[in-house]
Amino acid sequence: MADFFDQLSPEHIAFIERQPMFFVATAASSGRINVSPKGYDTFRVIDPKTCAYLDLTGSGNETAAHLKHDGRITVMFNSFEKKPLIMRLYGHGRVAAAGSDAFAVHIGKFPEIAGVRQLIFIDIDNLQTSCGYAVPQMEMVQERPILKQGAQAKGQEGVREYQRQKNMVSIDGFETGLVVPDE
Repeated sequence: MADFFDQLSPEHIAFIERQPMFFVATAASSGRINVSPKGYDTFRVIDPKTCAYLDLTGSGNETAAHLKHDGRITVMFNSFEKKPLIMRLYGHGRVAAAGSDAFAVHIGKFPEIAGVRQLIFIDIDNLQTSCGYAVPQMEMVQERPILKQGAQAKGQEGVREYQRQKNMVSIDGFETGLVVPDE
């Protein structure tokens, strides 16, 4: 049975902190719907109605494009532990570009990881928990180091060049709003 809440409780926050991954879903009024898995220690609860995650450079920048054009976002956490639970955060997202005031205020809450692109904030409208009985029980073996290693190997300027080539426009042709410094 699903239950809805207006904000995160301490129990909800504890559940989020135990999850090694989460999923982000966004869409614009046309084009593809994007669902992205996220890992590493990149999600933070700012307050009971606001969360943020550290967005790392990847093959696309769909979330930023969709938030710029529509703003809706859903974040889903799945328990793979013995006790099943699914939690969805429904809200509106906003991007804090590297170098922005919001980025500067909050970046210290996250670990230093090579290839940081931006912060994504989620203003929670409401959240839902449900049973998760059909989700398999699994164990976390380890984080994959490949993304971190790739960004370290490219170096800061190599990451910026990759962002210029791959992260400025979504696969549906929407501008992402990403500003890549030339320095």
